Amino acid sequence: MAIKVLIYEDNENLRKSIQTLLLWNTDFDVVAAMSNATSVIEDVVVLKPDVIFMDIDMPGCNGVDALIKIRDSGNSVPVIMFTVFDDEENIFNAICAGANGYLLKKNFDQVPEAIKDVLDGGAPMTSSVAKKVLSFVPQQRAAKNPHVETLSPREKELLEYIVKGYSYKMVAIEMGIATETVRSHIKKIYKKLQVNSATEAVYKFKGNR
Repeated sequence: MAIKVLIYEDNENLRKSIQTLLLWNTDFDVVAAMSNATSVIEDVVVLKPDVIFMDIDMPGCNGVDALIKIRDSGNSVPVIMFTVFDDEENIFNAICAGANGYLLKKNFDQVPEAIKDVLDGGAPMTSSVAKKVLSFVPQQRAAKNPHVETLSPREKELLEYIVKGYSYKMVAIEMGIATETVRSHIKKIYKKLQVNSATEAVYKFKGNR
């Protein structure tokens, strides 16, 4: 069954480009592509997307506010922010609002991979964004987590690469394993640390190093 994708993007040319990119691949079904997110709650209920791509700077209701509405409604659908903004304030606000990923528009070609990544439990982010995310919580302030001690040496090694901003593919190359094996390790790490995202895992891991 095709992955249902809902897109919010006010730039018409880019919106159509994303649609075209995804429609070329039979793995995806673009259920709607809208210029603003003013009806986001109704859209999510009616369209039941598997993943949402959300621009930040939109008229009527910006992407972060739309994301807050989604989470406040109790919906946990994965939302990937798709924007030109790579400043710390926008990134921080989006992550705190419950974003599952943060992709810059210059990395347009990574959209299909990011969708599959987030559905596999990953947190797709442009590498420059990932590095900024890791700077949000100083090591000395990160909460100690006893569950970190249950991680195997191999799992800790993998997390070290994630802390450095490596993508799953880069981690796979460095560790000499398949990308799917990296995803499998990540899922086990989430379970051990009792977290739901790569961002949470990194925060807790950094606080115990």
